[in-house]
Amino acid sequence: MKQIEIAERQVWVHQTTERPEWIIIQPVDEHDLQGLDEEISWISSHSTVSYSLVAFRINDWNSELSPWKAPAVFGREDFGDGAAKTLCYILDELVPRFKGNRYCLGGYSLAGLFTLWSGYQTDVFSSIVGVSPSVWFPQWIEFAESHQMKANRVYLSLGDKEPKAKNPVMARVGECVQRMHELLDCEKFLEWNEGNHFKDNALRTAKGFAWAIQ
Repeated sequence: MKQIEIAERQVWVHQTTERPEWIIIQPVDEHDLQGLDEEISWISSHSTVSYSLVAFRINDWNSELSPWKAPAVFGREDFGDGAAKTLCYILDELVPRFKGNRYCLGGYSLAGLFTLWSGYQTDVFSSIVGVSPSVWFPQWIEFAESHQMKANRVYLSLGDKEPKAKNPVMARVGECVQRMHELLDCEKFLEWNEGNHFKDNALRTAKGFAWAIQ
């Protein structure tokens, strides 16, 4: 992958053709970066369409990906309201620079929640991928119940042990992701994976992207 800087943010690009059918955009942290090569390998071997993967660095996870402010659910760090600014970065800096026929936005954990939220804000993304998304987030289901998804396809997945989390707020993730799936009025897929929230992050993400662009 090629590493570049765009508008003072680090970006990693896997681009195999000048004008691919799909541009996949993914917000990442240090852990996600370690799995990008695995993602690309899996997507390429399970998809027949041309694509480019554009991953950009999130510096403050709880702030830059949260749609609105909320108190800390684990640890001491509260959630900010930086999702709108992050989405503007994607739309203003990444989409114009990387040309494709269609765009897919996807992410893991809180980045998965961010991608779902983005799908309610704009119709730029044909596909949205929320992998182990933080749909337990305070007031999220109420938001989803009162808004219309603008993407054509939405992929959701969760580990089968995630609803067994010790944290009572996060343990709601199972019922919340099922409710999310019910609410979506578009082509959709909910996949259950083996393990907890931290198992096979890269593989789970790759599976979501491969479904979304196929």
